[in-house]
Amino acid sequence: MIFHSVSVALWLLIGLCVAAAAYATLAALVHPGWSPSRKPARDTKDPATEAEGASISVLKPLCGAEPRLHENLETFCTQTHPSYRLLFGVATAADPAVNVVRNLQRAYPHVDIRLVIDPTSHGCNRKVGNLINLAQHAPDDVFVIADSDIAVEADYLMRVTAPLADPDVGVVTCLYRARRAGGFWARMGTLFIDTWFAPSVYLSNWLGVRRFGFGATLAVTRDALMRSGGFDALRDCLADDYWLAERVRALGLRTVLSDVLVATDVTERNLSALWQRETRWLRTIRSLNPVSFAFLWLTFTTPWLLTGALLSYGFDSSGANLAQSTADTIIDLSTSFGLSARLLLHWRTARSMRAFWRDLLLIPLRDALMCLQWCAACFGASVMWRDARIPVDDARTTRRAGELNAAAAGDASEPADEGQY
Repeated sequence: MIFHSVSVALWLLIGLCVAAAAYATLAALVHPGWSPSRKPARDTKDPATEAEGASISVLKPLCGAEPRLHENLETFCTQTHPSYRLLFGVATAADPAVNVVRNLQRAYPHVDIRLVIDPTSHGCNRKVGNLINLAQHAPDDVFVIADSDIAVEADYLMRVTAPLADPDVGVVTCLYRARRAGGFWARMGTLFIDTWFAPSVYLSNWLGVRRFGFGATLAVTRDALMRSGGFDALRDCLADDYWLAERVRALGLRTVLSDVLVATDVTERNLSALWQRETRWLRTIRSLNPVSFAFLWLTFTTPWLLTGALLSYGFDSSGANLAQSTADTIIDLSTSFGLSARLLLHWRTARSMRAFWRDLLLIPLRDALMCLQWCAACFGASVMWRDARIPVDDARTTRRAGELNAAAAGDASEPADEGQY
């Protein structure tokens, strides 16, 4: 009878507001918080002893000058791991990154730092082509692939490679927190990563979903990489980091989200650059997993809180009956929980109380911008990356290749029992 008084469409809208509030609540509670003094629990009993026996080749594909490139790469030169080498790859000797690597070689003569200059092209994805060239000079049994714009702590290699001591683990990957290198738009970019992307990954991981792989860090054994097809299998792939992990999972091996948190630079100086990068991410998600992409709009909390507030106001001003009273109570509770959860999540991701208050008023603007970006990402058949236009259909093509790889791997091992991300 209630449904006769309040239309089904209105109840559906209320249900969506409740779902958005529930997501915000879970994301806020699951997020571990990013206090500078926080030392999370380790994945293994003693990384220092378990990782000590494996030598590591760190593969760092470089392209051009980036803000803080020297500082970021330098953090890899001060690792406490007893046996590792750094391989930096560029396509041409004229690349500005060459001078940065040369300076590091002079500053850290005790570290095995190798510069690979190789213009050989291996496919559409220039980063993967760079990795193929680097792998030819990597003699070790463990590979750590890391983007050029991340900074790490001194125990990074010890901790990210430790889970690989478990024969059931195929890939270890790391989440990252944003580090602003710019003004207003860079600040908006940090909020995208810290208050939306990272919490969604933590929640997925808490729910048991392991189908992810991030370019910030991918640690994998040589054996697992080669059995999955190696870097050659990814040379025409858009989301190469995701598909590297996906192909290793097809062998029946697990993906571990490390407790290590690295820092990545956000350098966008205008809306156009920010829009291009973030819509590229969203469009890539759409190509990899259309179902997950379709439900992303529930994670943009502020528009749903505003919708709930407007619905509540409408019920309060339209007279009292059982249907309206029930609907009003539900929407009031969900809006209150959703607002509280959004504030809690912002507090847990803030660097300081000053940052909390400084960025608080940007949260509604950030959520509104993500809504517009999601709408834009619903359309379009390509993305811009490193000044190259790449069709998103490549991701679908690689998905079919990954499914074939999984079927082939099923003859030799059990398929991975993982959720869809």
